Formats: sequence, structure tokens, C-alpha cells
Amino acid sequence: MSKKALIVWGGWDGHQPKEVAELFRAWLMADGFEVRVFDSLEPFADVAALKQLDLIVPCWTCGQLKPEESKGVSEAVKSGVGLAGAHGGMGDAFRNDCTWQFMTGGQFVAHPGNDGTRYTVKPTSIQSPITEGIGEFEVASEQYYMHVDPALRVLMATHFPVADGPHVGNGPCEMPVVWIKTWGKGRVFYNALGHQVDVLEKEPVPTLMRRGFKWAAGKPE
Repeated sequence: MSKKALIVWGGWDGHQPKEVAELFRAWLMADGFEVRVFDSLEPFADVAALKQLDLIVPCWTCGQLKPEESKGVSEAVKSGVGLAGAHGGMGDAFRNDCTWQFMTGGQFVAHPGNDGTRYTVKPTSIQSPITEGIGEFEVASEQYYMHVDPALRVLMATHFPVADGPHVGNGPCEMPVVWIKTWGKGRVFYNALGHQVDVLEKEPVPTLMRRGFKWAAGKPE
């Protein structure tokens, strides 16, 4: 039986939500998922329908969740439905919703140097099928500075500072880029890369995303 995935897209157009949703839909279908796509957040309020899914994929930057939508997606993931996404489509989706941030594991706060910043992403010591065989690689894009859950299992990280900014005086730090966690019985996967479609299309990002989707849609550990 095919696994079932829901993609919702919308919000700020600068992250190309429609185009990213279509890319994710194509990957998921190629990997055997049955996919439904909505340009609305209304499906999040239907808890019973959400619990029939294997995976929820948000592509929605700077939106507002209604209380019933926030509760619906949280309850679905707690019950065992996976949640997976990238960049602002998940990590800057609903700034005013603390439940969303607690569930997803982080919130975007800045990208010093803006788009086109060249930086390195490297694996951590945590072994995972998501990052197996993937070494460090360079990216020219936004370098996300995140406020993150200390309980994350960080699979890949980047070094700060690279670009100048008010954070520089604090000294060097490693910032999570790819992580996994759980929310109740559900698996959560996030990748901070993906400012626009061209970043998502360049390897190893497609491999990371497709593996992350399948991992999140699997049975809880």
C-alpha cells in the first residue's frame, strides 16, 4: 500500500512555495507516495483526515495558523504522522505559534550576509540513513541562523560566523542545518537549505530531502 503525503504551500512568494511544492510532489511520487497538494492551511484543522496520512510537508513561509489548525497538525504528528520540510517553508512558517516551533525544533531568526553567502555544510558524528555517504559540501545561499531545541539530533551543521553582523562578537559556533527529532510518536525532519528551487535541485540536497521524507514517514523509533 502506498504511503500518503500532504503538501500545503503558500505564504511569502520569495521562497517560491508553489514551485517547491511541485518539486517535492515529484520526488514523493517517484518514491511511491500518494500525494495531495493544497494552497490552503485548512487541511490542518481536519485531525481525523490528517491521522490517515504518513507524512505532512509544509511549504509555507510567514503565515498564521488558526488555533484549530495548530492543534490539528500537532495532534496528528503526536499520533505518529511524519513531518518534514525545508528552509523557511518549515523553519519560518508560523513565527507566532510556539507549538509549531516546539514541534519542528527551531525557528529562523537571521541570515547574515543574505543570499549568495558561501559556506560549508558538514556531517556531525551522529550516524543516520539520511546522511549516509554524504560528506561536507559548499553552498552559496542564505546561511540560516536558527534558535533551536537543545534536544535535536543534529545530522549536519555549518560554522558561524562567515558574514559580518552583530553576532560576530560572540565568537564561533556550530549551527544545525539538518536535524531530526520526535513529537509524540511522530518523526520530524528538517533541512535549513532551500531558499529557492535551484538550491533544492543541487545535490546532495535532493538526496537529503528524499531520504528525510522517507525517514519521517516511517514507523517511530
